[in-house]
Amino acid sequence: MADSSEAMRRVITGEDGQGRSLVIVDGPPSGEIGDPALGGLFEIWHEAVGGAFDKTSTIDLGETKPLLSPGGGKVKVRWFVIAPPPEGAPPELVKQVVRQRFADFGAAHELTDQDRHPAMHKTETIDIICLIQGEATLVLDHEERRLKPGNIVIQRGTSHGWIAHGGPALFLAVLIDRNAP
Repeated sequence: MADSSEAMRRVITGEDGQGRSLVIVDGPPSGEIGDPALGGLFEIWHEAVGGAFDKTSTIDLGETKPLLSPGGGKVKVRWFVIAPPPEGAPPELVKQVVRQRFADFGAAHELTDQDRHPAMHKTETIDIICLIQGEATLVLDHEERRLKPGNIVIQRGTSHGWIAHGGPALFLAVLIDRNAP
C-alpha cells in the first residue's frame, strides 16, 4: 500500500466571517483504531445530515475515538483498511480478536455470523464504499463479489464482511444513519 500519510490526508473546508472559503483542517485522520498495514478505522468527519450547519466553525468534527456507526441523523466519513488474516491463525483466535476489535469501536452487538466470516456484521446505515487501493472481496450471506480499485459498493444495511487479497486493502466509506432526514 502507498504511504498512508499521503493516501489518508484530510482537507476540510469552511468559511471565514466574510463568507470566503478556507481550509480548516489539512492533515491525517483525526482518530484511529489500528495500523494502516494491519487494518483498522481512520476517521475523517462526522456531521449532522439535515438542517443548517455552521460553515465558519473551525471545530474538527473528525472523531478522536472511532465508532463503527454514525450517530442518529448523522453522516460519517472514514477510511478503513482490511488486511489478510495472519497465515495459520486458528479460526477461534481470529474470531476472538475480531470480537475485541468490534467492542473497541462500540459495535460488538453488530457482529452477525462469525462462522461465515469472522467480521461479518450488519449496521443500520446506508454506506457508500469505494475501494481505493488493493484488492478485496465483499462477503454477503450467500454470495461474494471480488473488487478492484475504483469499484463502489452501496451497502444498504445488510450483513457483510471483507476479505483483502495479497496485502491490505484501503477503502473510503460514507456511512449515513438510516434515520437521517
